[in-house]
Amino acid sequence: MKVEQIYTGCLAHAAYYLESKGEAAIFDPLREVGPYIERARKDKAEVKYVFETHFHADFVSGHLDLKAKTGAEIVFGPTAKPGYEATVAKDGEVFKVGDYKVKVIHTPGHTMESTTYLLIDEKGKEHGIITGDTLFIGDVGRPDLAQHVISDLTEEKLAALLFDSLRNKIMPLSDDLIIYPNHGAGSACGKMMSKETTDTLGHQKKVNYALRADMTKEEFIKELLTGLTAPPGYFPQNVLMNIKGYESLDTVMERGERPMTPEAFEAAANETDALMLDTRDAEDFAREHVPNSINIALDGSFAMWVGEMIPDVRQQILLITYPNKEEEAITRLSRVGYDHTIGFLDGGMEAWKLSGKEFETISRLTSNELEEEYKTSEPLIIDVRKKSEFDSEHVIGAINVPLNEINSQLAQFPKDKPFILHCGSGYRSMIAASILKQRGWNNFRDVSDGFNGILKTEIKKSEYICPTTLL
Repeated sequence: MKVEQIYTGCLAHAAYYLESKGEAAIFDPLREVGPYIERARKDKAEVKYVFETHFHADFVSGHLDLKAKTGAEIVFGPTAKPGYEATVAKDGEVFKVGDYKVKVIHTPGHTMESTTYLLIDEKGKEHGIITGDTLFIGDVGRPDLAQHVISDLTEEKLAALLFDSLRNKIMPLSDDLIIYPNHGAGSACGKMMSKETTDTLGHQKKVNYALRADMTKEEFIKELLTGLTAPPGYFPQNVLMNIKGYESLDTVMERGERPMTPEAFEAAANETDALMLDTRDAEDFAREHVPNSINIALDGSFAMWVGEMIPDVRQQILLITYPNKEEEAITRLSRVGYDHTIGFLDGGMEAWKLSGKEFETISRLTSNELEEEYKTSEPLIIDVRKKSEFDSEHVIGAINVPLNEINSQLAQFPKDKPFILHCGSGYRSMIAASILKQRGWNNFRDVSDGFNGILKTEIKKSEYICPTTLL
């Protein structure tokens, strides 16, 4: 059966392409639809359907642009109520793609409209299931997202529905079916997904905690809800965009790809509420950056950290990038609904400096330099990794303020004494450093190689939760 996974690592996202006899279907596409259209063109195929497994929270889907550009029919599962023309399928309904069949299996739990698509080949053999966020490799979808859009859909209600969907709709299927999930490790849509992105249903029944045959519904709900962290703030906003509709990516790109001289860029920053977002690497940002800009580097989990750190997807953005990286930055912002880039600094930081404008720096030190300092003093160290990372192992005496909580925990960062920031590699700590710098902190340094470097030093580390807090 001709089914291809199209995986985008920075979002831990998988879309799927199905083709038979000149007809194609796309499942859960990303915002930029050109690659899917080009893929179908290579097969001389017409995109007949765009199947959505649910209204996504972690990205804005490309279904509307695909429909506009190809005429494809958008298909959702039962109970979906899109604000635009689409087919809402019935449970058990079958759609034909060439000689293949796609059967709708309603599997509520992650969301109410969540649907699994059973793929059946030209011989009538069941080949695999495109599960969306219902079933991952090693995990299942978190059931606490829908309540942020519809308050009476509690996580307990949805977890109970997910238990029934898995037991009654998924687990009775053949063990040799291939599972094609919407996400892999790194996505915030689950809590313990595998780095593997496909597996057989039979193997998952043996190793996936949520598919244990002897598990009661009460045990399932308890295990599923234990350890869930708060979802990123942009998730509900992306859900609403996917339900109600959104601007074409072409419009978003046209608005954002507006080159600005340093003078025009500075004027726009002063005259609007736009956020200056620098997407260069942490080291380059530390060396020199436009005053009051924040750093979230493209070379990392860019879109997810934008979603974590910028509360409103409607926020206007002014970009500072490496030359010729503007299109990539605008595209990746749009994937998570940040559609309001209004221009970029033409020529980047080099143009800014040549114009004679002031720039700022952030002081960094290596883990080896920190080790020498640690031997002779007791520097205040603030670790911005996730709590689970900190609990696993951390520098003795360090304070933990996870990066995604920094905006609500600014009081944890002193202004009357120096401190040192670190994360795992230096990526997240520079995001934190840029936010603190923007808000008036100057009494800190950042560890350039992070905890990965600290592990190689003789600095004392602890494997238990450190109770130290700032007074």
